[in-house]
Amino acid sequence: MKNELFAKIWERFGTLIILLSLVLIVSMLSPYFFTMDNLLQVVVQSSIFMLIGMAELFAILTAGIDLSVGSVIALTGAVMAKMMSAGYGIFTSVLIGGIGLGALLGSINGALIAFTGLPPFIITLGGLTIYRGITLVVTGGRPIYNYPYEFNMIFAGQWKGIPSPIIVVLIAGIIMHIFLKYTKTGRNIYAIGGNEKAAWLSGVKVKTHLILAYTMSGLLSGVAGLIMMSRVGAAEPLAGNGYELFAIASTVIGGTSFFGGIGSVPGTIIGALVIGVINNALNILNVQTYYQQIVSGLVIIGTVYANKVLIRRGEQ
Repeated sequence: MKNELFAKIWERFGTLIILLSLVLIVSMLSPYFFTMDNLLQVVVQSSIFMLIGMAELFAILTAGIDLSVGSVIALTGAVMAKMMSAGYGIFTSVLIGGIGLGALLGSINGALIAFTGLPPFIITLGGLTIYRGITLVVTGGRPIYNYPYEFNMIFAGQWKGIPSPIIVVLIAGIIMHIFLKYTKTGRNIYAIGGNEKAAWLSGVKVKTHLILAYTMSGLLSGVAGLIMMSRVGAAEPLAGNGYELFAIASTVIGGTSFFGGIGSVPGTIIGALVIGVINNALNILNVQTYYQQIVSGLVIIGTVYANKVLIRRGEQ
């Protein structure tokens, strides 16, 4: 009985406990970590991880994967910058070149997965390469700076003292949580990941929902693209390079199953914060850049492993 209770508690709050434990440990190691300014900075720096983590969540819930999220970040940023520099307004550029283009790229991934029967890994790996190549063509391999400064002020500034990236993540997180948990379409996405054949026999339009899931993944990656572009102050051709790994790590640390059907938006957001705390801690503790990736990778693996071991023990 105690084990069952522990398993339920850990399944629901395990990632949060891991996050709070990391915060406590780093606070003991450095007096500079647990300050309001630094904690706020951690959340802002983690905002992109949260957005692409939610993007990856949609793909993994269907027992798939999206390796193209980093390239979508770069391409949407480049197109938005090009549109604004050509005279289009900020709203139009964000709506069409950022969110709209991201959704389109995601829907292309989803359609190819649904109608070719090829594994999502292969399709989105191809998308990763193709979208990155298009970005290099659009930018000429050089950063784009000549767009209105107001764009950076809107999406990297503050509103009543709250950083804009945090506001964007909160809005996106609330909408996506409600969509996945409280709509029939969201529940169908979970059902496909749980058992695709059973979902089909139950009348779920599997192909349509697969396309929708990857469309949402692309859309959220496009939102991450505008946040990254505004924070960097330029549309970088290599923006988001390797970020698909952070996206996957955020979802897995947050309790999402690679086999599909299990996962949540709150868990993914906490998972992204775990990565943000790790990165911030390594900088504060003056760990050399050469070793940061090694340490970060080891901590991520250890965190996921510890999470699984504790859940198994609780179920025994």
